[in-house]
Amino acid sequence: TAAFGKWHNTPVNDLFRTGPFDMYPTGLGFSYFYGFLAGETSQYEPRLYENTNPIEPPYTPEEGYHLTEDLAAQAVKFIRNNRALTPDRPFFIYFAPGATHGPHHVASAWADKYKGKFDMGWEMLRNITFQKQKAMGWIPESAELTQMHPTMQRWADIPDSQRAFQLRLMEVYAGFLEHTDTQHGKILDELEHQGIINNTLIVYVFADNGASAEGLYGTLSELLAQNQLPTTVEQQIETLNNEYGGLQALGSKHLDNMYHGAWAWAGDTPFKSTKLVGAHFGGTRTPLVISWPKVIQHDRTPRSQFHHVSDIAPTIYEAVGIKPPGIVDGVAQQPFDGVSMVYTFNNASAVGRKSAQYFEVMGSRGVYKDGWFAGTLGPRIPWAPNATRMRLWEPDSDIWELYNLDADYSQAHDLAQQMPEKLAEMKSLFLVEAALNKVLPIGAGLYTLYYHPEEAPKSSLTEWNLFEGQTRIAESNAPLFRSGFSSLSKIQVEVPENASGVLYCIGGTSGGFTVYMDGGYLFAEYVATLMYPYRVKSSTPISPGLADIEVKLIYDTEVASIPAANLTLLVGGEVVGETRVEKSCKVIFDASETFDVGMDLGSPVSRVYEERLPFGFQGKINKLNIKYIHNSLVAGQRDSVYVI
Repeated sequence: TAAFGKWHNTPVNDLFRTGPFDMYPTGLGFSYFYGFLAGETSQYEPRLYENTNPIEPPYTPEEGYHLTEDLAAQAVKFIRNNRALTPDRPFFIYFAPGATHGPHHVASAWADKYKGKFDMGWEMLRNITFQKQKAMGWIPESAELTQMHPTMQRWADIPDSQRAFQLRLMEVYAGFLEHTDTQHGKILDELEHQGIINNTLIVYVFADNGASAEGLYGTLSELLAQNQLPTTVEQQIETLNNEYGGLQALGSKHLDNMYHGAWAWAGDTPFKSTKLVGAHFGGTRTPLVISWPKVIQHDRTPRSQFHHVSDIAPTIYEAVGIKPPGIVDGVAQQPFDGVSMVYTFNNASAVGRKSAQYFEVMGSRGVYKDGWFAGTLGPRIPWAPNATRMRLWEPDSDIWELYNLDADYSQAHDLAQQMPEKLAEMKSLFLVEAALNKVLPIGAGLYTLYYHPEEAPKSSLTEWNLFEGQTRIAESNAPLFRSGFSSLSKIQVEVPENASGVLYCIGGTSGGFTVYMDGGYLFAEYVATLMYPYRVKSSTPISPGLADIEVKLIYDTEVASIPAANLTLLVGGEVVGETRVEKSCKVIFDASETFDVGMDLGSPVSRVYEERLPFGFQGKINKLNIKYIHNSLVAGQRDSVYVI
């Protein structure tokens, strides 16, 4: 068994080189793992793991590296090793690339193939897609195209000065999607080459949710939204043109771009809403294809039975004739929530066997029961942060909707007003299902993201003594430099002539904090996403020899919606540089980048040394002590929350 790609199941406070490893893929049944342990990572400079060991990519972006290609190559290698050495042993592969999750990273040649394809805008694209879906027989003839939510920006309202930017973001996404599909094809080609595709069960799930609107109004840096940092599209276009060379940089390693939320809505045709909504199928519905030529007779009829991702495991068990064990390692197992889909394999019109299914994500929720669906949007609108109701949210006051899916495939007609008794029945069912599946209390996922960020997973330490060469420390287990964490770093170094190299850093291109030397000068740089970098440089070069360096990052004590700080460099107790960090990151610097001592692995925090990675320090770091000082700032009330 092997797992490749995204694994977002390991608790961040387990991400240590010394374990525990029981929640890693290899601790949960897989004999081999190659991928990343995070919600997302750079496609060009990913933070990879092999089994439980952090590793670096086998070659560089300049040499043509791309994560999705690497993952496909590793999967092919696994198949070949299995067939060459143990041809009688069946194998199981879980392949979940980070694509097309953000950031949208792909070579410009792939994006260029889609130039002009989306010039009509997202509403017209949605109309065209809807007609194609019907022509293909993919959706019922009776399905209706749902209307645009009133909070969503219309294409006609996009200024001419922004349209090229918005179009290129979508072209990049389309190229990224085709590139990803091509890599999947390489694995299927290998199965065919080995002569085993006829008796291989393939379960292909197009995505783990609906298309994502987390790019909001189109962005160079998706973590602007997660950190609630204010910016305008015009400001981002100006930065793109002035700092990165214009539109062709979109999709490159230098940016963490994501498209406008309305492109996501168009991608969710014909449904309402996007990812992070449990009430509408635009947030949850995704195509599923099952192939097993030896067993399943090919036909072109889409299966209309209602099913959920929880049904995949029971399907595999039944297909291969294995009875799930009741006890594993002495632990009684929970019963499956899912229902096998084998009954649909050769009977497109079979009566559905899935009776009920709940949905919940950050307070947005829904429930299915025998052709009926009820749901409520919850406190947030993912594509419209200014429309959030977080401060006044009371789950019991949420307005619910009701749909008869047998007659209304796309949830176009809300029947809540006409059928209050049915709605009450469905709402009660949701609470039953939520209790059975440990969902309660409603909105619990918002607890640390919104109400109590100070309780988010982090190290229990308040002081660290680190050593040169210590790398790949997860952000949650390292010293924090995010909003409110004032710190003092003391570094004893042996400085050579014209010293260069990183002393320590955390994060990467999307955001971070780095202290380094270059040409004998001392630098510190706080990158509150690529839109807000702050750099300080020592007034004079640091003299060769033994040096005691201090770096102070002191946050203001006043409550602020976007905390600011003073950043000070000292050498031998004397101040050699100061700057003001006007905006800081509240939530996260990067989804997968780490803390490194003596170098900067992965993507660079600073563009100053991006062509010299890993920019190892040329001298010697004898001591590195980092500790929190003063009281942590309590950030102002959060206005919106986004999750990766």
